[in-house]
Parts: sequence; structure tokens; C-alpha cells
Amino acid sequence: MRLSRRLILMCLVPALLAGQQRIVSTAPSFTETLFALGGGKRVVAVSTYCHFPPEADKLPRIGTYLTPNVEAIAQLRPDLVLVHAEQAQQNAQMQRLGLKTLALRNTTLADTMQSIALVGAAIGATAQAKALEQQIRGRFAAIEKTSQGKPRRTLLFIVGRTPGRLEGMIAVGKGSYLNELIRIAGGRNVMGDSPLAYPHLSMEGVMRLNPDVIVDMGDMSVTGDVTKAHIDAVRALWETQRGKVRAVREKRLYPVAADIFVVPGPRVAEAAEAFQRMLFP
Repeated sequence: MRLSRRLILMCLVPALLAGQQRIVSTAPSFTETLFALGGGKRVVAVSTYCHFPPEADKLPRIGTYLTPNVEAIAQLRPDLVLVHAEQAQQNAQMQRLGLKTLALRNTTLADTMQSIALVGAAIGATAQAKALEQQIRGRFAAIEKTSQGKPRRTLLFIVGRTPGRLEGMIAVGKGSYLNELIRIAGGRNVMGDSPLAYPHLSMEGVMRLNPDVIVDMGDMSVTGDVTKAHIDAVRALWETQRGKVRAVREKRLYPVAADIFVVPGPRVAEAAEAFQRMLFP
């Protein structure tokens, strides 16, 4: 009986300690993961671009994941700071100030899944993390099953370009998790041969690749404030290329303005489902 009580206490103590954490998140994907795992009430500050869920949008801001305000973070006296692994300098600075950090990556889908597990372990939500990962993988399997036997259409996803012009385009390459989502949806990324995550692309390159589908997020700097007029303007911009690009000619051009396409977090399956609807309307 005494041994059983000891085992119960050993299980409860980590959970109780995790419940007391004050957490700062420096990236939207980390924030969404925290809330998805039930840790939202412990989050005391988030990055500039954290807008989901709505509760996160009301929290204090500590800068972007590229340039987090370390001094502001320290003043919040957090028990844990979620940082991007590539921000080694800021991470080291926080640690010198005595802050506990958890460095995460979000470049690939494998990174996303690992981040969910690591965050779950850090906040005492291991079971929730495992369940969330299984749910995401289950949705991926269902998406892949739906697209079986269908033609594998080519898709170009533009994540950046000169506003109001078809210049300075940045597309999704092989190194990005979005490349994996396009494949899961039943498509083939026309820039999938590029080892870069986000290679540059000219209009001449678009015409040469001649994709079946174009997804354009390049004009959407702030996803929450995009209007129908803005989206219509993007469509009108591409209409000038109707005779040169198959996707425009066949009305498979999709201006998008949703965080699900740029946040490698718990909603990645939603992005894959959206890609599938574009590929097979």
C-alpha cells in the first residue's frame, strides 16, 4: 500500500510542477501546440505573429521568433521559453539570464511531430501529445487514401513576392514541410527538385514550369486583414498571364490568406486538406 502511494506521488509531482509553469512562446507553431495540448492558460506572452487560437491573440507580444525581445521576456519571469533552434544567439542570451529554454525546429513534418512530443513532455502533457500526433497522422492517411488513383497534378506555392507585381517570387521547395503536405494531398510540387526550402523564382520560370495549380500567398503580409478586394486584385494580376500559364487559363489559381499554410503546427492536416481541394475541386 505504501509503495502504491509513493508511485502515485511520483506521477503527480511532475504534473503539478508543470501546471505551475509560466510559458513564453516565440513562434506561432509553438503557441498553437501549447494551446492544442491544454497548456494555453500557462502562456504569458507570445510572438508578434501568433494569432491562433483567439485567446493567444490577446496576450502580450515579445517580438518575432527572429528577433525576440530578450529583456522583455526576462521581465515576465517565465519558467519556460520556447525558442527556435536556429536562434542560437538569443537562446544563449536567455540561458545566461537564467531562463529555462526549450529549443525546437519546425522545418519539416518530422520536426513538427517531434516538437509536439517535446512540448508535451515539457508541460506534463505527454499523453495529449501522443493523441494529437496520432490524430494528425490519421488525417494524413485519410487524405492520401482519398487521392489514390487520381492524376498527380503539379502545384506551385508562392509564399512571397513583390506586392502588386509578379516579380521577386519566393516558392516552396523540397526543404519545406509544405512540400510534404502537397505530396500527401496528391499533388507534385513543381519546385520539388530544389533543395532549398524557399527558392526564388522568376515569371519566366513559372511559364517554363507551367503548373496545373498555383497557390499565391505572396501578397498577404497580414493574413487577418486581407479583404475580398485584395484577393480579387491578386486574381486580376495573374489574369495577365492567362495565355502563358495553364493554372491561370484553367482557373486553378488560388490566392490564399490563412495561417494554416505558414504555421507548421497542429493544423498541418488542415493545410493538406485545403491543398487537396485545390488539386481536385
